[in-house]
Amino acid sequence: MSGVHITPEGQQKTHHDSFSLTGDPMIVITQAFGPNGDNLVGLSDVTFDGFPAITILVRVGAREGLVHLSPIHGDARKAGFTDIPLGAHCALLCPVSKAALPKIDIDSAPDSVGYYGLYLTRRLERGSQVILSDVWGHHDSRVIDEFELISHWASQQAEAEGQ
Repeated sequence: MSGVHITPEGQQKTHHDSFSLTGDPMIVITQAFGPNGDNLVGLSDVTFDGFPAITILVRVGAREGLVHLSPIHGDARKAGFTDIPLGAHCALLCPVSKAALPKIDIDSAPDSVGYYGLYLTRRLERGSQVILSDVWGHHDSRVIDEFELISHWASQQAEAEGQ
């Protein structure tokens, strides 16, 4: 099972282990696994607003390096190997195993964009993923769980609770 922590107005409810939902609401990924089951959250000491980064290996042409992504859904901040030209196509890999992240087919995706996934649980299930674009500067990432968009669920949950 993965997890969501909802903390509206200082209250906390736990629903999911691999991400947290806080504040306004805000989704925070607390665990994300590469294609061989390696947890990529907290591999480095890089944090964003106190939350450990998700680290991936990015290859652009002959260059490669570690990119530390903010675990906060919708937050485009990155650290590490970031001197990549906007619009460049990147190979996205697990920094532990060096295996390529699995390609995700999205019907509505433009032909020029590829999507690749990190799993939210050690079961490595396709329906529980963080989905990343392979185009540098294209910030259309998604979080899905059991084939539903978590971000959509979070906004619905906040509306239901009168947020």
